Amino acid sequence: MNTLFGVVTETLPSAMYRVRLDDGPNVLAHIAGRIDRNFMRVLVGDRVRIELSPVDVGRGRIVEKVGY
Repeated sequence: MNTLFGVVTETLPSAMYRVRLDDGPNVLAHIAGRIDRNFMRVLVGDRVRIELSPVDVGRGRIVEKVGY
């Protein structure tokens, strides 16, 4: 999986988020299980680390909040 950094720009239904990557494109992402189990809240403006899907580059999962 390809790991990139970005900023959450929009929250969507069903625990999905739109994330603007540092490289420029927008990605649709969901939360990885570790973050969800630890009740970490992801809000608009949070800087996150994303793992992109190898099948669909427009989708990924949020694996970490960066720089609290």
